[in-house]
Amino acid sequence: MADDSYRTIQQTAEGYYTEKRSRFISYAVPMRTVEEVKEQLDKYRKQYYDARHVCWAYMLGADRLTFRANDDGEPSSTAGKPILGQINSNCLTDILIVVIRYFGGIELGTSGLSVAYRTAAAEAIAAATIEERTVDEDITVAFEYPYLNGIMRIVKEDNPQIISQKFEMDCEMTLRIRKGEAEKLKNRLLKVETAYLK
Repeated sequence: MADDSYRTIQQTAEGYYTEKRSRFISYAVPMRTVEEVKEQLDKYRKQYYDARHVCWAYMLGADRLTFRANDDGEPSSTAGKPILGQINSNCLTDILIVVIRYFGGIELGTSGLSVAYRTAAAEAIAAATIEERTVDEDITVAFEYPYLNGIMRIVKEDNPQIISQKFEMDCEMTLRIRKGEAEKLKNRLLKVETAYLK
């Protein structure tokens, strides 16, 4: 996988696992921010208010540096860590996995818990559609109107997404392109007379 792309899930997916009468309901949810994570966790805690544990882990950002895991009262590292482990082994980011446990009356032991939470998380990921997305960069270029054709030829050849454009005496365009291709596009745009990057 290139360093300007990352893997995430398209939409919320659900998994289910039972072990010795304990039920584990899991959700994999696409996320962008820590605030979104908090909102989702509140939602699941309210929805499953009668569950014994609501354990979770998340990973955010293309660089995969923002992450947390929570055991929610289970023995240390038996729930959140195995859930996070599934996110890592699938190289996913911008994802929250929540595993809700209804206790079935039989203790599973620490290794049994780890296996159950890991399996429940894996079930949710298996039910999800995984896609690769690119890390993009926005470039704003300003130039005089007579040079519009030269700029448009570069845009046509390099094929960035046009985010906004303004054509008057002075023109301005904001373009979005994959990070790995941004430097080449900037250099080409700067070769057009009067063009400068904002």
